[in-house]
Amino acid sequence: MVTLPLLVAYASKHGSTQEVAEAIARRLGESGLEVELRCAADVADLTPYDGVVLGGALYFGRWHRDAVRFLAKHRLELAERPPAVFALGPKTADAQGLAESRAQLDKALAKVPEVEPRSVAVFGGVVDPAKLRFPLSRLPASDARDWDAIDEWVDQVPTALKPDALAAQKS
Repeated sequence: MVTLPLLVAYASKHGSTQEVAEAIARRLGESGLEVELRCAADVADLTPYDGVVLGGALYFGRWHRDAVRFLAKHRLELAERPPAVFALGPKTADAQGLAESRAQLDKALAKVPEVEPRSVAVFGGVVDPAKLRFPLSRLPASDARDWDAIDEWVDQVPTALKPDALAAQKS
């Protein structure tokens, strides 16, 4: 039986979400899966893939527009093969910041009700003042990505994306 690769698609404005997507793709590859990493805006067809991991950054309460467009564009395919979804958002990885960012991500996902992700995660984000315009360039630098939490989430993604996982999830 031939297996198709897993797609890890990302939507990143300043590069930190791309770095997380690269780490996710690398870890999935190390687990023995064939993985293809692509910018979400560049993906025209999901046919060549067994499953999808989609990530995007949250900016000012909104998920990156390329991630939102990806979901809308591929909604029918993703309704049949639900993705795993992640977002980077809060400046700190405290419970309140993560919960607020999860609510923002849930709001974006609710706009495409046909798609019910099998796994959803929110991780702390990055503030790099050198990459931002005034007045945001005056924010203090921070990197709230929790690489151990990201690895822990990635390790359960292959099981969550298995076709029979949906039936188990709904029971």
